Amino acid sequence: MKKHLFDWMNKLSRPFIAIIITTGVIATTYATVAMLSKGDTDLNNNPQTLVSNAQLISTTSIWDKETESYSGNREITVYRSPSCGCCGEWIKHMQKHGFTIKDDIKTDGMEAIKQKYNLPQDLASCHTAIIDGYVMEGHIPADDIKRFLKQKPKFAGLSVAGMPLGTPGMESGNRKQPFAILAFDKKGEVEVFQEYQNY
Repeated sequence: MKKHLFDWMNKLSRPFIAIIITTGVIATTYATVAMLSKGDTDLNNNPQTLVSNAQLISTTSIWDKETESYSGNREITVYRSPSCGCCGEWIKHMQKHGFTIKDDIKTDGMEAIKQKYNLPQDLASCHTAIIDGYVMEGHIPADDIKRFLKQKPKFAGLSVAGMPLGTPGMESGNRKQPFAILAFDKKGEVEVFQEYQNY
């Protein structure tokens, strides 16, 4: 008797559970649409907007806004490991700033690429890019690359060594590490090109 009662209650409760889940999905969708239809002003004031109860977050990167104009060559060759996802995010950042990825070369021989372009080992990161003969190593903001290219300095290139959180392609919510963009020459001499402490 008890078994039949539990079977009956179980069969009866399934439609109610389905209705509750459906109602939750509809309510979440309605709330999202209502929030998004309020206008862009609310979204622009808050770079992180809660889109659903499933914790789907839309983030506007601080690096997306162009602050440096540049009318020179924008074709860039990128060397990266086939398994590196953050390199792809940096490429998207560069494309948002009008750069064209001439070649996206995925290789397991990244150490040889860095040696070919005389990159000092302590300046290495996960990807190496070449533009106008200059080496761009790591997660350098596009605006800093544009400023460097406009100056046409007597350096071999720029580097953001390692993979600091918060740099373009390495965004992780509000987690940000201070970092420096270093300019280096062919002899291995290094100087600070730009520093980001609080950004």
